[in-house]
Amino acid sequence: MNIKSTLLFLFLLISTIGNIIAQTENEKTAPQKDDPLAVKLTQNLSETDTYVWPKDPKVMQNLKKWQGYKFGLLIHMGLYSELGIVESWALCPEDWITRDGYEDYYTFCKEYRNTKSKFNPVNFDPQKWALMFKGSGAKYMIYSSKHHDGFCLYDTKYTDFKVTDKGCPFSVNPKSNVLKEVLDATRKEGLATGVYFSKPDWNTPYFWWSYYPPKDRNPSYDITKHPDRWKKFVEFTQNQLNELTTEYGKVDILWLDGCWVRPLSTINKNVEEFCKYPYDMDINMKLITDKARAKQPGMLVVDRWVNGEYEDYLTPEQKTPAKALPVPWESCITMGGAWGWVKNDTYKSSKEIVQLLVNIVAKGGNLLLGIGPNGKGDFEPKVYENLALLGKWLNTNGEAIYETTPVEPFSEGQIAYTAKGGNTIYAIYMPAKDETALPAQISIKTPLTGKLKVTLFESNQRLSSHTTEQGITVTIPGNLRLKLATQEAVVLKITN
Repeated sequence: MNIKSTLLFLFLLISTIGNIIAQTENEKTAPQKDDPLAVKLTQNLSETDTYVWPKDPKVMQNLKKWQGYKFGLLIHMGLYSELGIVESWALCPEDWITRDGYEDYYTFCKEYRNTKSKFNPVNFDPQKWALMFKGSGAKYMIYSSKHHDGFCLYDTKYTDFKVTDKGCPFSVNPKSNVLKEVLDATRKEGLATGVYFSKPDWNTPYFWWSYYPPKDRNPSYDITKHPDRWKKFVEFTQNQLNELTTEYGKVDILWLDGCWVRPLSTINKNVEEFCKYPYDMDINMKLITDKARAKQPGMLVVDRWVNGEYEDYLTPEQKTPAKALPVPWESCITMGGAWGWVKNDTYKSSKEIVQLLVNIVAKGGNLLLGIGPNGKGDFEPKVYENLALLGKWLNTNGEAIYETTPVEPFSEGQIAYTAKGGNTIYAIYMPAKDETALPAQISIKTPLTGKLKVTLFESNQRLSSHTTEQGITVTIPGNLRLKLATQEAVVLKITN
């Protein structure tokens, strides 16, 4: 069986058993208390069997192109960046939330929102950011236009709770329309761009009406008793999304967060434990998507964790699936412990990030790496260092990552596999943290047959090998074993 036939058989097989792919493996992150809904949904990936493939040929074309990107960056910035706390969630009156230093909820909320009067990221340099994005090897970037707190990082016409309002000191800066600046600079460096947008908005009175105190992440009032107010929220949301998809240049991806704002009919067993609001929170995704794609044909739309035609790819959070998935997917995982900047955060090493990327790509997915600038608008030195090292590795070994396809056995032990075409497989060996020398011999499983050629990809050095029942065993020269163990990952290229 040649590699093309093997891949076809494998994905047909996986499609039939997608409903059992529910286990996930934890990725290392700094300690934090995750949203229970996000944890629940990420742990249960059985929605692969209900995934709806796009019918629009332009969307399918862009989706296939996006699957070849393999690596992107997700940037979170907001009032929480000024405060150095986990994004938005302290505003939510749910019992899993903590607010260090505060005993009164309303005092905290008032002080949080008043941070607008202090928000002044004077070191914000979109060109510097964009060069860092490009240098990392990322092929796309998604920027947060607003998180659940409702503070907008762009010049929206529909609220004054925004960075460009005169009550925010950064409004006088010529680069105050932060989203526009970031998108424009990033496009100039050749990356695809996306916009993150929170469907729930905890600032607008159309969602959290101050007449009723909020009880949880949902509307603070019964939307069936106040339909006019809910209608205004729907219009508010549609208007903001129309701004973002028509006034900010080319947007490749519309990335919507806050899955509890959804049609009642879409609540299934994966979300019913957390999506308990008993009324229909339909914001008319068909209208939103149709308007966006009328202006931007083929735009990818990701209505996260709302199964159906507006979730062009799946987005497990802070985890990766245990096995390859037969549908498009992307793991969104933070470099540190939070999506935005927090004080004294702990960051993954460049080796951990490279190996995280390799394991995700081997299972057919993309890595969306989350980072955030501080309140002054700049990133920590460790972020720059990690992204530069990641870019250096990808500059050398990117052929084994970009536009590859998964191949059995995907990932096994310290080796992950990718493929390109019908006669090339990349075996990517990932040295352990304390490994001082590569093994003298490495066993590689491969469906390729015939006389196989094995090279150390970075130097194109031919390596000796011999055939085994399951593939080949490659000999690593003694003079290279110490040096290669210091690398993030080592690519072996096998061809016939």
